[in-house]
Amino acid sequence: MFGRVHKSFARFVNSVRTNVDDGRDRRTHNLFEAAATYVSACAEDDQERIDEAAGWVSPEALSFGVSELACRAVIALARERDESPRTVARALLGLPAA
Repeated sequence: MFGRVHKSFARFVNSVRTNVDDGRDRRTHNLFEAAATYVSACAEDDQERIDEAAGWVSPEALSFGVSELACRAVIALARERDESPRTVARALLGLPAA
C-alpha cells in the first residue's frame, strides 16, 4: 500500500518539476547560433552548454553549422595570415605542409 502511494507521489512531484520554468531561454535558435555555442563550449570543455546547443537543432543541422563555421574560420585566418586556406587548415590540424 505504502509503495503505491509513494509511486503516485513521486510521479506527481516529477510532473510538477517538468512544468516549472527552469529559467532557460525558450526561444527558437537557428543552426548558426547552435553551431557557435556548440563549438565555443567544446573549446571551453563545457559539457552542459554542449548538450544544450546540441538540443537546439537537429544533428544534421548542427553538423552543417559546425562545418560552415569551420570554413569561415579557416578563411578568416587565411586572410589574416596571408596564407592559403589549405595551408591554414593543415596547420590547425597539425598536418605537414602539402
